[in-house]
Amino acid sequence: MSKFTGYRCSVCGAEYGPDEVTYTCPADGGNLDVLLDYTALQGKPADELILQDEPSLWRYLPLLPVDDPGGYGTPLRAAGWTPMFAPARLAQKLGLRQLWLKDESGNPTASFKDRASAVLIARAREIGAEVVVTASTGNAGAALAGMAAAVGHKAVIFAPKTAPPAKIAQLLTFGARVLLVDGNYDAAFDLSIQASDEFGWYCRNTGYNPFTAEGKKTAAFEIWEQLTALSGQRSVISNQLSIFVSVGDGNIISGIHKGFKDLLALGLIESVPRIFGVQSEKSAAIANAFNAGTEDIQPVAATTRADSISVDMPRDGLRALRAATQTGGAYITVPDSEIIRSIAELGKVGIFAEPAGATSYAGLVRAVEQGIITPDDPVVVINTGSGLKDVRAAMEAVGEAPVIQPALEAVRELL
Repeated sequence: MSKFTGYRCSVCGAEYGPDEVTYTCPADGGNLDVLLDYTALQGKPADELILQDEPSLWRYLPLLPVDDPGGYGTPLRAAGWTPMFAPARLAQKLGLRQLWLKDESGNPTASFKDRASAVLIARAREIGAEVVVTASTGNAGAALAGMAAAVGHKAVIFAPKTAPPAKIAQLLTFGARVLLVDGNYDAAFDLSIQASDEFGWYCRNTGYNPFTAEGKKTAAFEIWEQLTALSGQRSVISNQLSIFVSVGDGNIISGIHKGFKDLLALGLIESVPRIFGVQSEKSAAIANAFNAGTEDIQPVAATTRADSISVDMPRDGLRALRAATQTGGAYITVPDSEIIRSIAELGKVGIFAEPAGATSYAGLVRAVEQGIITPDDPVVVINTGSGLKDVRAAMEAVGEAPVIQPALEAVRELL
């Protein structure tokens, strides 16, 4: 495939051909960046790089390292091209002149992770992989299970037994083989890699398979395209723009960074936005390294209520850290109480976010309070998943509804 030219290690910089490696750098285990033939792509007008009639992430097929996966008329073709909202009441409350929220809850399995899984299934079909496996607290697994089911692929999911029931229900409904691990996400991750090696399964794991970031980078393309359309000017994508992303393993933020770097390499933007990673105080390995001014990321004992970003050792930590340090952004930590509160705040403007999705907004609130973000700074907040993924957290955020007698007098008394 001419547009996909190989890989580059994010640690040592070694480059490999498309068929030389599959997952990580054999020299040091570093995460691999997928390389495209930027020379051939440079200079092409945007309308040749975007399939304008495709209302999904596949509109960017010319900028992806896979061929068209087919799957027409299935959820595989529906991932991405999620809406960008301008919640005026939130902007006013925070004192911001320009605030947008990119809502990923409308993806086929209701989370950002559909982007990665759609591209991974395309890659699996190209290389003839019959079984795809992943470790997940729920969202990545649901995305893989749903995308695999759409085109008749087999999927195996390792999930911690503490994952929210709604997420496990999705995995089972999509027909995946689900194995609940008596341990945390990190234990499930390690076991899934062992199983992949033992049984010859293709491993989708976040921050392990290079193609996951390629799916997630499409969100950056959409932010560029949607904000350009809303503002009528390309200059809206600049280092004045700030992107707020919740961070666990680090693959979403590194994928978004990769997307903006691709746009820069192709001459479609003049500078990369500032990228802010937001972590729970109870799962802050990358933030700890950022605050210490080091790239030496040490594991933590994660206990955050936001299960989708509860990670002891981030598997894409280095690239996630650099997404902030290389763009002039930062890492912000928030307590779980503010994450839960943010679910209710987003709900008041019609956005139903799971805890991980609300974390990015909680980080913006903290950044405004600390003066990191000023009223003139344009901001994009990304909601990574639907609140239906974790209804217990939503009920914790808003409380129980009262039960009344079926009589008008009961309504009057309550009012």
